[in-house]
Amino acid sequence: MTRLTDRLGPLGTTAAITLTVIVLAAAAAPLIAPFDPNEPDLLNVLSNPTTTHWFGTDALGRDIFSRLLFGTRYTLAGPGLVILLSTVVGSMLALTAAWWGGRVDTAISWVLDVLFAVPGIVFALIAVALFGPSFGTVVAGLTIAYIPYVARVVRGAALRERNLPYVSAAWLQGQRSLSITTWQMLPNLMPLIVAQAVSSLGFAVIDLAAVSFLGLGVQPPTADLGLMVKSGFDSVLRGFFSESQAAGTLIVLIVLCVTVIGDRLTASARSGQ
Repeated sequence: MTRLTDRLGPLGTTAAITLTVIVLAAAAAPLIAPFDPNEPDLLNVLSNPTTTHWFGTDALGRDIFSRLLFGTRYTLAGPGLVILLSTVVGSMLALTAAWWGGRVDTAISWVLDVLFAVPGIVFALIAVALFGPSFGTVVAGLTIAYIPYVARVVRGAALRERNLPYVSAAWLQGQRSLSITTWQMLPNLMPLIVAQAVSSLGFAVIDLAAVSFLGLGVQPPTADLGLMVKSGFDSVLRGFFSESQAAGTLIVLIVLCVTVIGDRLTASARSGQ
């Protein structure tokens, strides 16, 4: 714990604590949410914050605080899945390209360049157009888009590792390529992989929230922060800002925490600490 705190520094540690609190609150949403997030109360629509409804209610009378707790689950789980899957696939492609080089490296690098040239939200929209709007469809589309974010960085570091003496020694000892890349190169690259994955998580949160805002991700009445910003948008014209303001602020806070943590981990990985 002390080692991680040293790597993050005071600002990074504060961001990590804040993000941990948000994650724990989302995980415990069924236990701590005071109301059913999808239960309407048409006699209490667009109410201001009270001791009963801490953030007020939305246009259907649903408790905003409860919806924030449940909505954060999708806002964190979706990008988390995107980054996990894209990091695994991207790291495998990067290690394969660095180890074999030549035409294999050229082919993989070309594919990564093509994927990198297309914005993540475009892949999500293509997936939605092909398979229909859903949480899984958007996650699949963004996963493809985020593969090069990790793969390009890991490939450069893997190329340097490939030429180090310990790799040549392992090869001369008769170890197989899979064994060398998995058990010797990969552990040395792991700090950089984790740092890049965390840094990419903030962008994934924004992309997933944007797709939900467009109504192409999580579908109503399920609570989602991006969807809450959209659903509260019409209420803003009626002078009620609580729903959009609360959901938007929470998205910004999550992205800010993730970005700070990612920057600190990246700086630490590059300095070799």
